Amino acid sequence: MSDQKPRRPVPKPTPETQHFWDGCKNGELILQRCKDTGKAYFPPRPFSPFTGSRNVETFKASGKGILYSYVINHRAPPNFILEPPFAIAVVELQEGPRMMTNIIDCEQTPEALELDMPVEIAFEHLTDDISLPVFRPSQR
Repeated sequence: MSDQKPRRPVPKPTPETQHFWDGCKNGELILQRCKDTGKAYFPPRPFSPFTGSRNVETFKASGKGILYSYVINHRAPPNFILEPPFAIAVVELQEGPRMMTNIIDCEQTPEALELDMPVEIAFEHLTDDISLPVFRPSQR
């Protein structure tokens, strides 16, 4: 990796989120599921948001979903990696949870960003240890 700093804030993994960031580094979206209800959830945490139980497990998600909502941002902090305009989006994953992200590989316009359009995961490499999950229009 070069000595150049990322031009986007780099997340700092915690013991509770390390599995998620390790998965992203390896090109996998790792979610958690409540073993009592069978429901998946995001963001990562050591307990079920449905029952409060610590009876949870991790699993590899499909990386597929739909564009649930978005805004098109026309301003960015100085030296930010994304040049405006860019979409700040909420994707509803096939497994159920919703995730805030960015949409890439398409025009950042209301005409191109259709609600409910199928999307699939991609990963943006920030550092040797951190890759961010982003989404692009699906080819399906």
